[in-house]
Amino acid sequence: MRKPDGKIVLLGDTNVGKTSLLHRYMERRFPDTVSTVGGAFYLKQWRSYNISIWDTAGREQFHGLGSLYCRGAAAVILTYDVSHPQSLLELEDRFLGLTDTASTDCLFAVVGNKTDLVEEGPPRAGRRPGSGRSPEVPKLVQPEDAVALYRKILKYKMLDEKAVPAAEQMCFETSAKTGYNVDLLFETLFDMVVPLILRQRAQGPPQTVDISSRKTPRQTRSGCCA
Repeated sequence: MRKPDGKIVLLGDTNVGKTSLLHRYMERRFPDTVSTVGGAFYLKQWRSYNISIWDTAGREQFHGLGSLYCRGAAAVILTYDVSHPQSLLELEDRFLGLTDTASTDCLFAVVGNKTDLVEEGPPRAGRRPGSGRSPEVPKLVQPEDAVALYRKILKYKMLDEKAVPAAEQMCFETSAKTGYNVDLLFETLFDMVVPLILRQRAQGPPQTVDISSRKTPRQTRSGCCA
């Protein structure tokens, strides 16, 4: 198996839909999924490049593995649930620090998933769920909240806003169930990652790990790859 040219990692709390986003894009379906244990990946060919996309577990007991998966990542997708503000706060409180092992020029996307479950605007009094539809809940995380987090990420990474993609380019709202904006999310990142791959090649050996190797890195736990 060919070594990946670049790596993208999905981070976020449990049940925000990371696995579903990846299945929707790679397999064109919305599966009944269970919580990811440790991590899993797909290999996507984009133009003439192979890009690995890593799905990670959001549960506390697997939290420490996140920095291993982020090692050398060219892009990180920080995912939250638009109906649960706490899932956005968790990105800053629990997951942002895991990206310290990513590439120094790593890109960050802030993604609000599950838009199919929310209604726009304030809750309507006396509303009854329609037959055959999932009950809608208020949309409690707005796009401007994601933009604010993106700017906090730049500050944490000590990055100049003028030297990186604008927040409007890197904040998305998606639905893994309907497919809304899922292709846009991944393919925008792929296009942005390609110049980083070329830059890394010009600077020296790639930072990605050969996933075809069966040897376990000395500092990783059994069954974990980065």
